Amino acid sequence: MRALARLSVATTLIAVSAAAIAVATHADAADAPAPITVISKDFEDNTVSGFTGRNAEVLAASTAQAHGGTHSLSVTGRTATWNGPALNVLSTFVKGTSYTISVWVRMADTSDSARLSIERQTGGVASYETVVGNTAVTSGGWVNLSGRYTLSTDVDVLKFYVETASTTGSLFIDDVAVSYVPAVPIQTDIPNVKSVVTEFPVGAAITGAEILGEHGQLLSKHFNSVTPGNALKWDATEPTENTFNYTQADPLIAYATANGLAIRGHTLVWHNQTPSWVFLRADGTAMTGTADDKTLLLARLTNHIRNVAGHYGTSIGTWDVVNEVIDESQSDGMRRSSWFTITGLDYIRTAFKVAREVLPSAKLCINDYNTNVAAKRDALYNLVSTLKGEGIPIDCVGHQMHINVSWPTTADTEAMIQKFVPLGVTQQITEMDVSIYTSSSETFPTPPADRLLSQAYKYRDMFALFRKYASAISSVTLWGLADDNTWLDTYPVSRKDAPLLFDTTLQAKSAYWGVVDPTKIGTTTTTAPTTAPTTVPTTATTTSPTVAPTSSGTGNPTDYPSPSQSSGANSCAVTYKVTGSWQGGFQGDVKITNTGTAAYSSWRVNWQFAAGQTITQLWNGSVTQNGNAVAVFNAAWNGVVPAGGSASFGFLGSWTGSNPAPTGFSVNGNVCTVA
Repeated sequence: MRALARLSVATTLIAVSAAAIAVATHADAADAPAPITVISKDFEDNTVSGFTGRNAEVLAASTAQAHGGTHSLSVTGRTATWNGPALNVLSTFVKGTSYTISVWVRMADTSDSARLSIERQTGGVASYETVVGNTAVTSGGWVNLSGRYTLSTDVDVLKFYVETASTTGSLFIDDVAVSYVPAVPIQTDIPNVKSVVTEFPVGAAITGAEILGEHGQLLSKHFNSVTPGNALKWDATEPTENTFNYTQADPLIAYATANGLAIRGHTLVWHNQTPSWVFLRADGTAMTGTADDKTLLLARLTNHIRNVAGHYGTSIGTWDVVNEVIDESQSDGMRRSSWFTITGLDYIRTAFKVAREVLPSAKLCINDYNTNVAAKRDALYNLVSTLKGEGIPIDCVGHQMHINVSWPTTADTEAMIQKFVPLGVTQQITEMDVSIYTSSSETFPTPPADRLLSQAYKYRDMFALFRKYASAISSVTLWGLADDNTWLDTYPVSRKDAPLLFDTTLQAKSAYWGVVDPTKIGTTTTTAPTTAPTTVPTTATTTSPTVAPTSSGTGNPTDYPSPSQSSGANSCAVTYKVTGSWQGGFQGDVKITNTGTAAYSSWRVNWQFAAGQTITQLWNGSVTQNGNAVAVFNAAWNGVVPAGGSASFGFLGSWTGSNPAPTGFSVNGNVCTVA
């Protein structure tokens, strides 16, 4: 799963819109108790009300702007995007309680994207979590950042703060409030999922929040397997070389063991959430793929697996040994990650061999997303077939299954399962969720009834298919426990999603009945939303991969055949946005609009970076970059763009010094208007 430290859903949080907080999530939700306010700051006392800067910022009560009343907090002198007003909440937040944090933000004289973040420290080690993702803020009005956060571990420092994506402009905040809603008891009079679906274990991805209070009760009632979502990844377990840290994972493993839950380990090798030191030589320079580089990298990989897998031994019965290694746009089907460019396939071979040495009885999986797309499925099949033919001990193929209410079809999913049966591997559904959104250009203040009904039928059909192939499938895991903590709230854009079986108050949804008893989800569905969507400031689609992007290539963009062209100069428009920025890295979203009269049957977008930026990962397409020249090509599912229609993609990149936006774009060779 794609869960980046500064951008993705962190271990114990969700982002929600203010409207979603104020109303019940959907008709099936229990009536929630009234919220209890524990912090309220309006700066009307002409003080900073306990806020401090994170560096050298100047904070002062101000009458220049106000959201309510006559005062707000002015923040000037910011020296970095991640520096902003912070409030210490260590003595206020109680572990296991979900708090709603609301801050009104306004830029002083610029436009930017702002986000609400958490800093926590344990033993002097800082961690950062995103509560509300990048949200457009201008100097022309106030914008509300509102999201939920649950503290799941004991900490020494706990603060929330406002930061920006691209600039260090001055800003104002006002009407800061923190509240919580007393927990609603879980439903004890409904069937347990694990008691109804008996063909294979049914699991949930968990963080520290999911083993506490009512969440822990819901987990142990309905599920018999768990996957630690982030706690076993490389950045959590070996942040610095040969210094191993299991403080995040140990409580989750202990809870699972004490409650008789099977455990899936996720993940030993991935191109994301791997610390930068892993790919640096001893002298601090970047590895380039020499023989010495390869030897060093494989030694580090071996050491990591022996320590992490060995630490838990037989407690973890299944491991995602390698994760997301396929890029179907490459001729050989392989993702051009640093792992691959330095070692070729040997990092995969080494990972499985060492894992087998350490864990002789564990199921060892190769895991990937979008395996129900034929090109992706076939590339993964070819890799597994080749490696098994060499004797590499791959026991299991994992299908992530991050899908939505309208994609993919049951037939495509069945073809995915059937494809791998001849290889003699077990198959597992490893990260399933069903987004209520079908594109990133929509958001709902509360999930529409028709989307929830469509979601229920999607769960019904998929679980029926999985149970049909019970002889091939040995586990199904949902990527989360309930809608109050889902990574889809901040990825690919910030909006409240509802992709799981239980709502934000831990009550059963129609999706739950789709799995447990489909006769209780109704008899009809509709296609028109009952709540009108509103546009959000982003353009990446969610019908394609919602987890991991396609890596960048190194070839010349002009080496690729040109897609079909629409006629006429300026028959296209391109919107380019930096939606997140942090030290050395950034996230971008690009939308292309066909303003011509003929449809695209496929597309290619070209631009030049001006300051040496590099695309490191991309989703909803494939990318090549040669120096500053970038070319992005459509994916299999989004190549057709009718006249007046649009397509979009997103990416992660690196930068040093500055990060100016490209000034010119072309689509299929035609110069575009920059929107």
